[in-house]
Formats: sequence, C-alpha cells, structure tokens
Amino acid sequence: MTKNTEPEASAEATAELPLRERKKRETRQRISDIATGLFRERGFDEVTVAEVARAAGVSTMTVFNYFPRKEDLFLDRIPQAAELFAGAVRDRAPDEPPLAALRRLALRLLDEGHPLSGVGETFAPFWGILVASPALRARAREGADEVERALAGALAETTVPDPALMAALTVAAYRTVFLTSVRALVVDTPVTEVARTHRTRLETAFTALERAGLQA
Repeated sequence: MTKNTEPEASAEATAELPLRERKKRETRQRISDIATGLFRERGFDEVTVAEVARAAGVSTMTVFNYFPRKEDLFLDRIPQAAELFAGAVRDRAPDEPPLAALRRLALRLLDEGHPLSGVGETFAPFWGILVASPALRARAREGADEVERALAGALAETTVPDPALMAALTVAAYRTVFLTSVRALVVDTPVTEVARTHRTRLETAFTALERAGLQA
C-alpha cells in the first residue's frame, strides 16, 4: 500500500543509503505510486502490468524485477509488515516481553496513521479496491502468512515456549481487528470512530494473548 504521508523509510535514512540502492527504492516507489493511481481510476482487474510499465516509463521486466506479481504492485507493504513485526521482537529491550513489544508496535502504527494499521483518513478508496478483487484478497491472505512466518522466526530466538503458536495467534488477532476496521472504513464509518474501536479491540486482543500464558 502506497501512501505519501508514510514512506517506507525516513528521508534521513534513505539519504544515507548508497546511491544505487537509493535509486532502486525511488524507482520501486514510483512504479507502485503509478500503479496504485491506475488501479484507483479503473479497478485492479482492468489494468495490466504492461500498462503500468508504460505509464512508469520502464519495461515490463523491470516492473517484475521489483514486484514478483501484479498484486504486489498494490500490496507493496507486505515485506515491510514482516520486517516490522519481526523487528519489534528482535529490537525490544532485554526485559520487555515479546507480546508487550508487539502491542506497542500495533498501537504506534495506529497513532501514526500508518497504512499497516488499516486506519486513516484517506484509506477507504484503497480498501475498496482490495475488497472488490478476489486476487488481491488472496494475496493479502498470503501476506499474512508471510508475516506470521517472519514473526515465528523472531520468536524462536526468544524463550517463548511455542513460537509458532504465538505467531499464529498474534497475527490472527491483529488481522481480525484490522479487517473489521477496513470493512468499517469502506462503508464510510467516521475515521475517528473506527480508530477508537480499533484501539479498544487491539488492547483487548493483546490482553487476551497475554492471559493465555504463551510467554515464558
């Protein structure tokens, strides 16, 4: 999901990258932005990768070099989601339980209006496109599986007794809250109301996970 208000990396961090890597990220972002614009105008299923390539001034092969499949042009934040959830566990303070770190991440994403929270003033058209496309919905489910595997890998480095189970339950809980908020936005529920409910349900979900005794 591309949003100009929430780039994948800060401008400062991007500026510190080698020129080649910086240009690659800029190209990837530009292709995704153009694709998202076309999908909004005409619908996901009505736009081809070749059309995206032409609009972006690159070859179709270049598009596939950055995005393995068409759905990834739209759902371009799946790798970022995997990194964020795994990173929350790996980068937490030594005395912070993994679930506490994941709760903190989830609430931070909401507070920042990050696309991965699902809740934002301008997100409804994006989610409308996703809901209308079986291919995008299928890719989103695969993306949740990818996040779950990444999280399980990070949890396996901790003393959590059953990393796979904790990862599965955490991602399932987050996904349930996320999807409920998305559906509310699509039917024009006020964003402030959605955000308030989203926060309450996140807190409830993580409290339930903590009470389940999954942590060491």
